[in-house]
Amino acid sequence: MSMHFLADTAALTGRSMKHVTRSPDTIISTAIMPVAIMLLFVYVFGGAIETGPQAGSGSYIDYMLPGVLLITVAMGVSYTAYRLFTDLQGGIFDRFHSMPIARSSALWAHVLTSLTANVISVVLVVAVALAMGFRTGAGIGEWLAVAGILALFILALTWVAVIAGLSASSMEGATAFSYPLVFLPFLSSAFVPTDSMPGPVGWFAEHQPVTAIVNTIRDLFTGQPAGDGTWVALAWCVGIFVVGYACAAVTYRRKIS
Repeated sequence: MSMHFLADTAALTGRSMKHVTRSPDTIISTAIMPVAIMLLFVYVFGGAIETGPQAGSGSYIDYMLPGVLLITVAMGVSYTAYRLFTDLQGGIFDRFHSMPIARSSALWAHVLTSLTANVISVVLVVAVALAMGFRTGAGIGEWLAVAGILALFILALTWVAVIAGLSASSMEGATAFSYPLVFLPFLSSAFVPTDSMPGPVGWFAEHQPVTAIVNTIRDLFTGQPAGDGTWVALAWCVGIFVVGYACAAVTYRRKIS
């Protein structure tokens, strides 16, 4: 990785971040829906939802927060697809490619901007959760592990968003890919244990990636041993990242050729 690429990526990331800071409503709106979900489930549905021993001795918000964080990320990456689509339609990429800059730096700038913006949104959601009563016995090591898993998850979904942004023919199409991603945590262990679900639904919920990631983050927050589930969660994140990156790179080459 050359210094030329790093310098170009840093400069273009600064440009993308300026757009985000000039329009902070994108970060705020990304955090609003997850906060609304927390309020709804904790104060309306929380008393009627039985989470069993998986909830430990904590409150329902302790149980559901990991899933809400993944929903926050799924909503946030849709803005990456939107910004990428807007740049393509506006001819910004053609302008960049006529300049002496590394071609891939324009793409990586959007990815790093997504990582930064989503981290801010996640921090906002955690702050609200703490105000609502979320408590954890996690130490610095566990918090760093949670941060690492979430960062990897953000990068993995961001490359999926890049594919959508490069392939879409309309603004609506660029962001519509995120709808299934937002819905997926509801078919996982994010809000209720998977063994409380009907057979086929429970089987799908138990074996889809969100459940492994949610359970790992929940175990880290509660100080319980994550066991093999951690490696399953990491495998899903790395797998999605690698496949997303490879497909995005191919799509990008075809788009600019």
